[in-house]
Amino acid sequence: MLKSILHWTLRHLSKKILKKYRPDIIGITGSIGKTSTKEAVSAVLKTKFRVRSNVKNYNNEVGLPLTIIGVEKTAGKSIFGWLAIFFKAIELIACRDKNYPEMLVLEMGADKPGDIAYLTDIAPCKVGVLTFISHAHTEFFKTIKKIAQEKRVIVSHLNDDNFAVVNFDCDLVMENSKSRAETISYGFKNGADFQATDVRVITDEATGWPSGLNFKVNYKGVCVPVFLPGAVAEHLIPSALAAMAVGHIFGINLVDAVSALRDLPPLAGHMRIIPGIKKTLLIDDTYNSSPEPTKSALKTLANIQIKENAERYAVLGDMLELGDETENAHREIGLRIAESGIQILVTVGEASKHTAAAAREAGMAEHCVISFADSASAGKYLQDAIKEGDVILIKGSQGIRMEKIVKELMDEPLRAKELLVRQTGEWENK
Repeated sequence: MLKSILHWTLRHLSKKILKKYRPDIIGITGSIGKTSTKEAVSAVLKTKFRVRSNVKNYNNEVGLPLTIIGVEKTAGKSIFGWLAIFFKAIELIACRDKNYPEMLVLEMGADKPGDIAYLTDIAPCKVGVLTFISHAHTEFFKTIKKIAQEKRVIVSHLNDDNFAVVNFDCDLVMENSKSRAETISYGFKNGADFQATDVRVITDEATGWPSGLNFKVNYKGVCVPVFLPGAVAEHLIPSALAAMAVGHIFGINLVDAVSALRDLPPLAGHMRIIPGIKKTLLIDDTYNSSPEPTKSALKTLANIQIKENAERYAVLGDMLELGDETENAHREIGLRIAESGIQILVTVGEASKHTAAAAREAGMAEHCVISFADSASAGKYLQDAIKEGDVILIKGSQGIRMEKIVKELMDEPLRAKELLVRQTGEWENK
């Protein structure tokens, strides 16, 4: 009952605020890539406008209204805390805040059917961005078709004077992108409005490790070079392309958009390069996990050049919330690893035992596949096992807490709060 009252109050106050200030709303959803795209879009729009975006992953029926109100932290179980939030919202409605954002970039998550419709009812979008559709939260949606039906609301609710920005490379996105709005596409394939070509990993001459990505973006005959510092994975490029497309809608030229993206620091837990102990390289992808991003991360790991006698480690935790797809999805990852030439597989969690079993069945040697029940045990093992020149990819769903392994292996653990995900007290106590 109290939860329903809270949601109703937040929804009512948020709609009142939006009606008064009328900011342009850019809504972003998809199975993967939401947060990276939100950050990239915000960086580009901030070159010209006052912009606010969700703090952390506040992308649900509570977090989105808090972003609209301008609150960076939930009040939890504190009645007085919620009253203070409500008072701030009422103050925004009663008195004009001349510094209220001109634009809101809102990540919109969906844990169950109806979530995107609920969020777009609160905050109807001028621009709807659909990043990717794949198996994620299958436990709650049962089928990929139902996931697609949910995600497509971000573009189907738009009016004819709005804009849909969609990932041209994802067939499920294009099949579900019908909208009254003007559609702008992005991707690697020929036919995308904003197309990335000539992708190249840049190597640091001093260390020999990857230091960023170069590529070219092509739009209607205009070609501009792009550099993403600290990025190593091609699957981060679509977020940059989406940001350029949104910037174009609001009159920001490609050169200015590219400049803004060059200054955007890598996101914690999103394929971030971190120096490891013993002169190793860590690829921190611990923000979350699902099948498609894991496959992409493994492809990146397999393509990184290593010295003779060095090894590539795939350290993978469970992919959660996959429901009936859990076993098959984890087994497919194991097969990919065995085929990729990655030398060592370390798994964490119960479901990932299927990954380990499939890798062994596909030919990986028994001593090259090691499984642990928790991240702490895996971290201790890796501290001893890794050696100079090794590259270690670390990835898993947030409930498996794979960032604890990164903290154990990073060369400067005192920088954990700066570089890693989930370093606040509420997470550290879990």
